[in-house]
Amino acid sequence: MWLLLGYVVYLIFKGKTVNRELPKEKNAGEETHRDPVCGVYVAEEDAVVGRLEGERIFFCSMACLEKYREQVTHKE
Repeated sequence: MWLLLGYVVYLIFKGKTVNRELPKEKNAGEETHRDPVCGVYVAEEDAVVGRLEGERIFFCSMACLEKYREQVTHKE
């Protein structure tokens, strides 16, 4: 019985001392852009790209792209 209890305590102690590293960022060097509508930063490869006067604008979703288009058309 003491042997079993000692083994359980050993496993608990061993589990607490395991080196737990934080997960590494996915593609740490990839370029990100700020969505002009909601302010979220999005990776270039995951972004929805819109164009305004030849300039590429990056959005986190089609919903933000549509909101941006509505804002631009209302200003004109």
